[in-house]
Amino acid sequence: MFANVGISDRIVRLLLAGGLFYLGFGVYENSALGIGLDVVGGILALTAIIGFCGLYRLLGISTNKTKAS
Repeated sequence: MFANVGISDRIVRLLLAGGLFYLGFGVYENSALGIGLDVVGGILALTAIIGFCGLYRLLGISTNKTKAS
């Protein structure tokens, strides 16, 4: 597994995850929509933390500009 998520992409993912967590845990609490928003937010946060996105891998996308040696 290699990092294919760049720094700016990670920041955007964390911001979106925070917004989705806010909506899921606050605004749409105890509903199916709230659970769905929390799951998507968790996936975004996880991919931002580990720096790897499986969907990017399948599509051949990489926003990581550093070269692996």
